[in-house]
Amino acid sequence: CAEQEGGPSRGSALQGWDKRQHPLLCSLLLQVNNNGVVSFGVSVSQYTPDPFPLADGRPFVAPYWGDVNNALGGDVYYRETHDPELLNRLTRDINQYFPTIPFTATWAFVATWDKVAYYGSVSQKVNTFQAVLANNGKVTFIMLNYSDIQWTTGTASGGNANTGLGGTPAQAGFNSGDDKNFYNIPGSRTDDILGIGQTSNVGVPGRWVFQVDLFKVTGVPTESSKCWL
Repeated sequence: CAEQEGGPSRGSALQGWDKRQHPLLCSLLLQVNNNGVVSFGVSVSQYTPDPFPLADGRPFVAPYWGDVNNALGGDVYYRETHDPELLNRLTRDINQYFPTIPFTATWAFVATWDKVAYYGSVSQKVNTFQAVLANNGKVTFIMLNYSDIQWTTGTASGGNANTGLGGTPAQAGFNSGDDKNFYNIPGSRTDDILGIGQTSNVGVPGRWVFQVDLFKVTGVPTESSKCWL
C-alpha cells in the first residue's frame, strides 16, 4: 500500500490560509466530510455514492465515498500545512509522476480517515485512506492514498453488518460538478473497490494522483484504459 503523506494530525483546516498564494482555491471552502469526501464550497452529506459525473455543481474529491461511521471506530483528521519536509516530499513525488510539469509545492491540505468503521458494523473491519491537495499558486494536484481497506459498504447502503460488503459499494475518484470533468477509479461502486490498495495510475500500489487545474482532471487514464497494476 502507499505510504501516507504527513500522517494523521488534528487541526483547523483553513487557519492562516493565504488566498493570495492559492488563487485556484481562493473562493472555495474546503470541507472534510466523514463519508470519505473532501468537498469545495458545499457539504456532501450523502452516504450512498452515485457514479460520476454528477452535473449538480458539487465539486469534490472522493478518496472513498461510502457509509463511514467513525462513531463506531476510527478518527478523521485534517490540516492545512506549509511544513517544508512534507512539501519537499510532495514535490519529489509529483515531479517523479509528472516529469514534464514544473512543480514545487508551497501549500498542502491533508485529510486522513484513520481506521474508520462502517455504518451498522458489528465487526472489527476498518478502513484507512487519505486525500492530499498540493498547490504551487498555479497548479494543483490531488493525491489519494490507501492503506488497509477491509469494507466497502455500510448497512444503510445495503451492506452486510457482519462483512461490510454487498449493497452499493464505495465510489472513488473526482467530480468537477459538471458532466465533462470527472474520473471514476476502476472498481468504484463494485466489490472490486476492496482492492483499491493494489491499484494505481502512477506505479505505486495504493496511490492515485490527479493534476487538477480549475477543477479539470488531467494526467489519468481514460475510462477504457486498464489501470490495474
